[in-house]
Amino acid sequence: MRSGADRASVTLDGITASELADQLGVPRVDLHASVSSTLDVAHTVAAEAPDGTVIIADEQTSGRGRHGRRWASPQGGGLWLTLIEHPTDARSLDVLALRCGLFAAEALDALAPGPIGLKWPNDLYVRGAKLAGVLIETRWRGTKPDWVAIGFGLNVAMPGLEGAIGLVPGTTRLGALARLVPALRRAAAASRHLSDDELARWRARDVAIDRVAIEPAEGRVAGIDAAGELLITRLDGTMSRHRTGSLTFAEPLACS
Repeated sequence: MRSGADRASVTLDGITASELADQLGVPRVDLHASVSSTLDVAHTVAAEAPDGTVIIADEQTSGRGRHGRRWASPQGGGLWLTLIEHPTDARSLDVLALRCGLFAAEALDALAPGPIGLKWPNDLYVRGAKLAGVLIETRWRGTKPDWVAIGFGLNVAMPGLEGAIGLVPGTTRLGALARLVPALRRAAAASRHLSDDELARWRARDVAIDRVAIEPAEGRVAGIDAAGELLITRLDGTMSRHRTGSLTFAEPLACS
């Protein structure tokens, strides 16, 4: 990680951190040329960072997804960021990744090469290819959340990876950022579990509905509930509910 003096010279496509903070309406933006992960940086600053602090790296050398998986985040290829907030409603954390994915999909739709779909619990897809992912890390003080770090990785340029996709050609990182950060902040500010309206909006984008799953259980995906649990109808007709795990289909999503 660079020193504070070195970071002062870092820009995002020519825009300084203070200029970005003004444009995004947030109190603080930290820009880095290269870090292991913006989530790692968040853990070092979150205790003193104000709500709305955004950490952005031009490159992550060890960007991470769920269960320790790597997220490819090459220099200049996308938005690799973490948003720090201090929530007061612990219940909202049950669905924060889902809510962030939903709000981000709605905000970024106009920049994507097709409708953005959602895959429980934290992925955004377009035409069967992965566009973005959300990873939430929370520090607790007893039974109350102290702070939450919302990690978001978005492919802006078309990545050179099979099964991945970017935004429409010509989209700038600054243009995507201007849509993404307000959406994530709205998601972080929401309280309680998912509303009926949010559930309906999620279902309209759910890439898993009616697909046959093999993990976290065998059966047909029936959607999610207000608490963010994945619902799977088993072969015997019973319903199983899953709060954690990875959703794996019997057949992969088709890219077209």
